[in-house]
Amino acid sequence: MTLLSDQAEDIRALVGRADPGAVWAVGGPEGTHAGSHPRDSPEGGGTLFDVGGLAAVLALWPVVGSLVEEGALQLHTPLAAYGDPAASRAPAGTTAHHLLTHCDGAATLTGLAEHLGGGPLPDLAATRVWQPLGMTGTRFEAGTLRAPLADLVRFLCHVVSPAGAVRAWAAESLRIRTGELTPARGLLWQPAPHGVWAHPGPAPGGPALWVCPSRRLWALLLPGGAAATSLRSAFRDAVFRPNPA
Repeated sequence: MTLLSDQAEDIRALVGRADPGAVWAVGGPEGTHAGSHPRDSPEGGGTLFDVGGLAAVLALWPVVGSLVEEGALQLHTPLAAYGDPAASRAPAGTTAHHLLTHCDGAATLTGLAEHLGGGPLPDLAATRVWQPLGMTGTRFEAGTLRAPLADLVRFLCHVVSPAGAVRAWAAESLRIRTGELTPARGLLWQPAPHGVWAHPGPAPGGPALWVCPSRRLWALLLPGGAAATSLRSAFRDAVFRPNPA
């Protein structure tokens, strides 16, 4: 699916009014369809953006997926079975699945991933995820995660690709994993309107990512200033709301 030209212009106008300094992009498995900067722009491709609020999905989530894929981690096995001292402080019977479906489980999950992967999360993410995907500019720096727009695009292209490097893990993660409990969650992603899965950063006006695997469409929004928190939902709706027949 690609954006209609008038849809792209509507999105550009929406973001321009609410936050003129924001960076945004919308695309599919093959790359960017529309955005605030041309794909080959030095500003869009070389600037390192602070995406620390998205570290859970850009670093932790794919690292955990790689551990699951290689059999080092079973989602429903109690953490105590892995001999990780940090994980042992979690309530008895806690599993990786519990941590992945709760917003406050990232710290314990990070410790478990580092224990099983044999290194700090930044190194695991670089060797297991970013380098294989060609995300050569993404790195932890000065206490936060930084990435160029081009790397974020590469990551999202793989998430929605039918044959991408993280596709199997995405299929496991981007479905309701909490049964009838509320709030409904996947694995470090949460459902949103229009068949979309979201990962907004913890700050109300921070960066956010959305994917819709069924339509092979993704979107990202990196606020440039003190944008109204309503921009997130308005941007999401402008991108993913089905067009009238």
